[in-house]
Amino acid sequence: MKFSARADAVTPFYAMEFGKKAAALEARGVHVVKLNIGEPDFGAPPAFLEEVRRISDGRPMAYTGALGLDTLRSRIAEFTATKFGAPIAPERVVVTTGASAALLLSCAALIDPGDEVLVSDPSYPCNRRFAESFGGNVRLLETTPETRFQLTADMVDGAWGERTRGVMVATPSNPTGTSLPYDELTALCSTVANHDGWRIVDEIYLGLADDGPDGPPRSISAVDPGAIVINSFSKYFGLTGWRLGWAVVPEEMIPVAERLAQNYYICPPTPSQMAALTCFDPETLAVAEDRRAQMRSRRKLVLDGLERIGLDVPVHPDGAFYVYLDVSKTGLSASEFCDRALAEAHVALTPGKDFGDAGAERFVRLSYAASEADLALAIERLGNLLNSI
Repeated sequence: MKFSARADAVTPFYAMEFGKKAAALEARGVHVVKLNIGEPDFGAPPAFLEEVRRISDGRPMAYTGALGLDTLRSRIAEFTATKFGAPIAPERVVVTTGASAALLLSCAALIDPGDEVLVSDPSYPCNRRFAESFGGNVRLLETTPETRFQLTADMVDGAWGERTRGVMVATPSNPTGTSLPYDELTALCSTVANHDGWRIVDEIYLGLADDGPDGPPRSISAVDPGAIVINSFSKYFGLTGWRLGWAVVPEEMIPVAERLAQNYYICPPTPSQMAALTCFDPETLAVAEDRRAQMRSRRKLVLDGLERIGLDVPVHPDGAFYVYLDVSKTGLSASEFCDRALAEAHVALTPGKDFGDAGAERFVRLSYAASEADLALAIERLGNLLNSI
C-alpha cells in the first residue's frame, strides 16, 4: 500500500511513544511515574459525571448543529466574558470535537498550499501538523529563555516574507508552560494584522495561568476581534477524553467554519455538549479553581525538587502544567536522558525533539499533572539517576 507523502512526513509524537514504552514496563510489573503526557489526573468534575449519568437514560442523542448547541455557545460566551475579560457574541463561538478540531477548521479555512506559517520553536507539534496537512510551509522561529520561549512582535515583523500568511501562537505554551505578556501578545497580533495576516492564538491553558500584574488572565479576544482563539474543556475542566473544545472566530468566518464542520465531522459529540453545560455552574467553577490552586502547589514542589537535585529550569512556568528543564549539564542528550530516566528511574518524560529543532537535544518536558505523591517520587528517582550518571 502506498501512503501519502503527507503521512510519511509526520514524525512520531514522542510523548506518546514514551507512553507506549512505559505501558510495556508496567505490563511487566514495574511501577512507572508517567510525567510525559499533559493530562490532568483529576478527571471530570462531579457535576459533569452526574449529568452524564442522568442523560444516559436511552433518550435519542441526535446530531446537534455543526457549530454546537446554542445554549452551550451562549454559556461559553458568558464564561469568556467573566473569566477572561472578553465580551463576545455567542454566534462567534464554534464548539468543536476537542481543540484539535478547532485547529483543523481554522487551518482548513485559512491555509492554501505554499502559504508560509510562522510558529515558535519550541511549540506543540500537532499544531504544525495541521498547517502542513493543508499545504502550509511552517517556518519555525527559534525562541530563547530571554523571550520566555515565546515569539515577540519584533521577531514576527522581521521574519514576515512575501509568502507569509499567518502566525500560530500558544500562551500559555506547551511545552514550556510560559505565557506571553499580554501587552506583547497584543502588539504581536497588531503587527500581524498590519501585514494583513491571520493569527491563531491557542489559549487552551489560559484557565490555568497565573494572575498577572494587571489581574486575572485575559483573552486576546478582548482587544483583537480578528484573531481566531482556540480553547478547550480538556485542561481547566479536566474533560480530556470527552473531546470537546471551542474556537472564537471573526464574524466573517462563522459560515466558513460551519460548512467545514458539517463536512469534516457533522457536529461535536452530543452527550459531551449536554453535560458540559454543568461546567459553568458555580459548584464546578469552584472545583476547577481548587484544581488550579493544586496545580500551582504541584509546580512549586517540582521546581523546588528539580533545583535540589541539580536540574536547571531556565524559565519558570506561569501557566499550563509543564516544566521545560535543561539536562545539558548531565552530559546526556535529551533523548538519552529520557531513555535512561524511563529504563533506570522508571520516570516517563518527553524529549525536546517533540517540540522543534532549537534545543531539541538539550531540553526535556516534564508534566506535573500527576499527584503530589507521584511527583515527589519522580524527583527522588531522578535524583538517584543523576547520582549514578
